[in-house]
Amino acid sequence: MEVNINIKRRKAVASGGNGRCEGNYYPHMRGMHYVSLGEGSALPPYEVIVGEIANFVAYIYAPAALVTPLGALSIIVSAVLADCILDEKLKKMGMLGCLLCIVGSTIIVLHAPGERELDSVDEIWGLAIQPAFLLYTASVIAVAVVLVLYCAPRYGQTNILVYIGICSIIGSLTVMSVKAIGIAIKLTLDGANQFKYFQSWIFGMVSVTCIIVQLNFLNMALDTFNTAVVSPIYYALFTSFTILASAIMFKDYYGQSASDIASELCGFITVLSGTTILHSTRDPDQPITDLYTPLSPKVSWHIQNNGDLWKQKDEDGQSPNCITIIRQDYFK
Repeated sequence: MEVNINIKRRKAVASGGNGRCEGNYYPHMRGMHYVSLGEGSALPPYEVIVGEIANFVAYIYAPAALVTPLGALSIIVSAVLADCILDEKLKKMGMLGCLLCIVGSTIIVLHAPGERELDSVDEIWGLAIQPAFLLYTASVIAVAVVLVLYCAPRYGQTNILVYIGICSIIGSLTVMSVKAIGIAIKLTLDGANQFKYFQSWIFGMVSVTCIIVQLNFLNMALDTFNTAVVSPIYYALFTSFTILASAIMFKDYYGQSASDIASELCGFITVLSGTTILHSTRDPDQPITDLYTPLSPKVSWHIQNNGDLWKQKDEDGQSPNCITIIRQDYFK
């Protein structure tokens, strides 16, 4: 399941009574998932649930190579709603970014591969255990373990690709398992119960596990780095790995012409460019103020004529018999 980049979870304490939270990120309620539209507001959780259900249904009826890149349209909706509801004016470059996202999405839709018809979960399981996809899955798990156990403790706070890389590669497995669950639900509603097969429950457990890992490291990335930087990088990596996983497992591009594949690639690059431009027009996050500075006494050290040291605050008048040796000493 694609995790919308606008969904953020941050354990912070509300301050000032204006809905803001401590830190330089969009405000939201403690311990809850919200969709941030802009400075000072957020949509309630049921809005997020509706959006993710729609995203879930989309994976049932369309290939991941089509649905995942179109996730950038949610960024346009957020920008437009912020302009209309929150009076956060969309700048000209932001409008250009929205236009590029729309053009790129149109190209992707026109040249996207068709959905493969699957009749049972057992058939999906056969695709999941084919050697090529097993090799991809083993590679993803191995890379994720290295990133989590070795790279994250050492470089997670300084290298943005560590956290985003983890949630991106794990996210590709999330999409594959969620798509399998969605197809199982669809077939079950059509009268062919698919949950009598153990494969359906395996896909379900994989989905829950991957979603938890993905959300955890995405939240860590959002808490550590600027959202305007995280968004385009995460979109590019997550979409790329998801398209690769879908191409290996479901063979989305089997039978596609080279021109269609090239056109979809160009559409993806266009959407990525629009996403980057749109996020670059956002107002920068407010820096965190040094909480110690206003509370620290600002003092100067002087030497009196008799050789004794004398400490005095700057706002007090300086004695004419003193020589300044150290100024602006902060006690923290």
